[in-house]
Amino acid sequence: MAKQNSAQRQSRARSGAIAALPSGSKHASRERGSTDDAAQTLDIRGLQRRLEEHVVLGEPTVERDAVATPKGTKAALNPMIRRVGKVLLGAAVVAVFGLVPLRTLLQTSSVEAVVNARIMTLRAPIAGEIVAAPADLAASEAVPAGKTLLHIVNPRADRGRLDDLRRSFGQLTNQRKGVEAKLAAARLAEADLAGQAEKFRLGRIEQLVARVAEQESLIVVAGARREEAVAARDRSEALSRTGNVTAAEFARLTREVTAMTETETSARHRLAALNVELTAARAGLFLGDSYNDRPSSVQRGDEMRQRIVDLEADLAGIDAELERLGPELEAEQARYRASADVAMTLPVAGRIWETMVSPGEQVRVGQDLVRLVDCSTAIVTANVTESVYNRLSVGSTARFIPADGGKELQGRVVNLTGLAGAPANLAIEPAALSKEPYRVTVSLPGLGSQACGVGRTGRVVFGE
Repeated sequence: MAKQNSAQRQSRARSGAIAALPSGSKHASRERGSTDDAAQTLDIRGLQRRLEEHVVLGEPTVERDAVATPKGTKAALNPMIRRVGKVLLGAAVVAVFGLVPLRTLLQTSSVEAVVNARIMTLRAPIAGEIVAAPADLAASEAVPAGKTLLHIVNPRADRGRLDDLRRSFGQLTNQRKGVEAKLAAARLAEADLAGQAEKFRLGRIEQLVARVAEQESLIVVAGARREEAVAARDRSEALSRTGNVTAAEFARLTREVTAMTETETSARHRLAALNVELTAARAGLFLGDSYNDRPSSVQRGDEMRQRIVDLEADLAGIDAELERLGPELEAEQARYRASADVAMTLPVAGRIWETMVSPGEQVRVGQDLVRLVDCSTAIVTANVTESVYNRLSVGSTARFIPADGGKELQGRVVNLTGLAGAPANLAIEPAALSKEPYRVTVSLPGLGSQACGVGRTGRVVFGE
């Protein structure tokens, strides 16, 4: 029964297909039927193919009848060639662009990596007030070493010791000026007295020379008188024998000779004394009855010279005291400046990481002011998987590849902290890298010479 129904459906389909043929096709069939009855009968496979083309494709195509022709074979091969070409091209693209991820997957590298640096904290050395900051404390660019960040002024700094030293130094300075004035006056007076003494000495010598000459003249006169007295006595003695001269006259003339002789002797002694005085005067010593070896002008000159010596000693003592107080005063001034006004400068090149004060704020000794990133100690903090961590050791070579495509930097592993949260004074805590718990620190010598790039991310490749 099922077979009969199937045969009926096929018969109806073929009849419908024949009826559905265009009128041109029917007319062509009649012509062919009139020409050759055998060719009029349609092949069952041909009818089936035409039926499929009409039902599936919607319209019959005469060209598809020529399946076995070379042109049909070429048209059937073209889609296959294009399909194979596309497959080969896709395989090449996958091979080329998949090589980099595959190579990355096979490399011993970090999961995360970030440029890090040590944190330097500037603390207040004195208590005081923050005044206008010459540097912009909110600036994010690198600050050169030696740049002043802010000032701290302490108007209540102790200056008692400084005032005492300044007062003592001022008094000694004024005292020195007074001693210098007295010393100059004493030297002037001493020079005047020395001039007077010299004039006195020269005058005294001239006087003694004149007295010596006078005394020599007196000696000559005394000698002449003595000779005259001797001659008179001799005459009187001769006359006394004849009785012409009395004994009394002879005695008087004898006394006259003795007196004249003694007068001459006395004059000679006085001349000797004058010569002694003259010799002493020429030697600078003055002999007389009214004074000792020196006259009053010379004695006053001696006193003035002694005063000059005393004043010079006082001046030397003052100079020594000033020399002692000078360095002490400078040290106290430096101490006062250090406790009254401090300029906070950057000891190394770095970047302001955190500002903890503002102008006008009162701070205490040791209070944190500014936190700075020491760019000269830049390192790379990375985290790795457990398998990679177990293959690393301190001193292993490493290469940092910046994520922004910058220049790759060579370095070495300097610390392996693993799971331990080792404390580190770093700008970015290693715990911030949370994808893997095993942490590695890499030192890159070439990183410190570049711009302060703390926070830049990238990847660390080990062992290359």
